[in-house]
Amino acid sequence: MNLLKSTGTFGFYTIISRLLGYLRDILIAIFLGTGILADAFFVAFRIPNTFRRLFSEGTFNAAFVPSYALEVIKGKKRSNKFANDIFNLLFLSLLSLTLLVQLFMPAFVSLIAPGFVGDINKMEVAITLTRITFPFLLFICLASFFAAILNSHNKFAAASGAPIILNIVLVFILLFSSSLGDNLVYYLSYGVSLAGLLQLIFLHQFVKKYYSLKFYFKVKTTKKVKIFFKKLVPSIFSSGVTQINILVGTIIASFQASAVSYLYYADRIYQINLAIAGIAIGVVVLPQLSKHVQSKKKDKISQIQNKALELSLFLSLPASIALILGSEQIISALFGYGSFNEASVLNSSLALYYFALGLPAFALIKVFSSFFFANHNTKTPFYISLISVILNILISVYYFNEIGFIIIPIATTISSWFNGILLFLFLKNRNLFSFNQIFLIKFIKIVIASILMGFVFQFFLNLFQNELAFEQQYKSLYLILSVLLGLASYIVISYFIKAFKISDIQLKY
Repeated sequence: MNLLKSTGTFGFYTIISRLLGYLRDILIAIFLGTGILADAFFVAFRIPNTFRRLFSEGTFNAAFVPSYALEVIKGKKRSNKFANDIFNLLFLSLLSLTLLVQLFMPAFVSLIAPGFVGDINKMEVAITLTRITFPFLLFICLASFFAAILNSHNKFAAASGAPIILNIVLVFILLFSSSLGDNLVYYLSYGVSLAGLLQLIFLHQFVKKYYSLKFYFKVKTTKKVKIFFKKLVPSIFSSGVTQINILVGTIIASFQASAVSYLYYADRIYQINLAIAGIAIGVVVLPQLSKHVQSKKKDKISQIQNKALELSLFLSLPASIALILGSEQIISALFGYGSFNEASVLNSSLALYYFALGLPAFALIKVFSSFFFANHNTKTPFYISLISVILNILISVYYFNEIGFIIIPIATTISSWFNGILLFLFLKNRNLFSFNQIFLIKFIKIVIASILMGFVFQFFLNLFQNELAFEQQYKSLYLILSVLLGLASYIVISYFIKAFKISDIQLKY
């Protein structure tokens, strides 16, 4: 496996999906802004979308890939039986959960958005929209099962490209927004569930080469299946801790008007980088790393781990600096149109600033967790993540009345750095990871290149200060130009100080 090539493949389709997601969000910002309907839709969308991220962005892989890889070695018949046992139990569990939540939807929405309880109109809309979007959870989790099988066979393109379907469907609906009026949020909600079904069908077409689906309604809880599900719950919590922290933040933010929307728009920006710097790398290294752990190839394990960490920092550090420096200009240029006013820009940019401080930590959590998962250890990152979430909740709740919604990204960043550092310390303590000399040299060079890039990016932000002002019509073009020039400077600097080498692209792992 070529780590950079595989990460590039996964990252390419993910970036396409995120760019379409940005187009979707800018249209939502224009037509919905940050009002009551926007808040209700984002709450309804947050739950299924959080599960999409939890399952499809590496978390399901964490429990499934190492176990499935062992069965693949024993032959297709064994791996197929194991996969079918998992699929059918997963299907029945998700179907039961979906039906149960539909029955008790008012109580469910009260739990995920307690701040809506006092507003009858907002509550009714949120309940209806969540009922419509919730089937997406069933479809997307089963689609993630198919994606995990493809990833196990080092096939990353279809799995990473599937989320594009969701954004295409929602953008298509938004193009007709002028004729839909307030009914737009209902059409968007139906579009979410439809997109989940389409993704499931799409991935099934690709997975048929490696796996033959067989339905049976008799639950077969073999020893291997029990072991898998014991690993699944902690892996969902540990690998998806950033998303869980964001979900917790959404629940707390529901007590402040428009805060859910501010956090949503800020979240969308840094997620573009996290998709590659953390998620893509974590997903790509896991299958190969699991195989090397099984065959006890220590040199290969160390090589993959150090290169994965290096690549994660190479991508996340400069992005973090750029988002910190240009948070207000970025939010303004991307979303500052139509119903999205200057107050919305200011509040969303504040959230983005504090999320950006935690971006490298968000990425490192994904990478470090994959090192544990490759060693069939999901409990350690689970316990660390649990402490991290509790810390996040304590900070958010304690300071919310005093500071408001902005404490949520601050608490998320603090708890994520705490999580990432603890994961690293436990890896070192258990001899599951060690730095090699090449990494330490590369890390210093990456830091230097990132800082110099920051100066270049700040120069262009100052140069185009008037053109990037809120009221300017073409501010997005000047932002894109500034980002491209900053990115170009980072690549050139990295090349000349050898923070990145062309030969790295050809390395096999």
